[in-house]
Amino acid sequence: MSQRVIFTRAGFWRGMRAALALMPAMLPFGLVVGVLADARGLSTLESALMSALVFAGTAQLVALELWADPAPILGATLAALVVNLRMAPMGAALAPWLDRLRGWKLWGTLATLVDNSFAISVADQRAGGRDAALLLGIGFGLWVFWVASTMVGHAFAGVIRLPAGHPVLFASLATMLALMVPLFRGRVDIIPWAVAAVVAIAAHKAGLGQPWPVLAGALLGAGVGAWRAAPRKTT
Repeated sequence: MSQRVIFTRAGFWRGMRAALALMPAMLPFGLVVGVLADARGLSTLESALMSALVFAGTAQLVALELWADPAPILGATLAALVVNLRMAPMGAALAPWLDRLRGWKLWGTLATLVDNSFAISVADQRAGGRDAALLLGIGFGLWVFWVASTMVGHAFAGVIRLPAGHPVLFASLATMLALMVPLFRGRVDIIPWAVAAVVAIAAHKAGLGQPWPVLAGALLGAGVGAWRAAPRKTT
């Protein structure tokens, strides 16, 4: 029998505290998005609304990179959709928690779900955790900080000029790599993870721009993992 899922104030604040540790790594990423939004002609209000409603750094970067006059609304929307398709398997992995939430608890959690909150929460879930408010606490804390950091980047766009490849921009990627450590379950994950990495690198080397390398690696890696986890029929 599965454990009863709870949703407590203590779990929410535990998530908020976990989010605090992730914020320094998010700051450079948020500043860059704010600077790029200013360069594309978005106002402070438009930049803030984009961060608040989309809340997906990679998708926002892809959309802003495609931005032109007139704005390619269909192309930018499709690119953002492709980037965020990875949220589908995340939701499936968190189903033991999400399936037991209703109303604002469910929709608030889904609206603020990001890679970092997923990684921490699914690790807690696998360890026997049953307080789903942890997921909302992390996501909400990161959402507030993300909106604030992109607004700061927009406001000081004339001062903040980080060149491409600047070491500080590696902070967000380094944090994501660190968050993957508790998700690694040993031999069972080696082949799916390796497939995802090889496919993504191959797609990048083939000249495919974002988000296709990430999407191809994620889908094929997840497919291999699901195939290996599927029960085999015995004769």
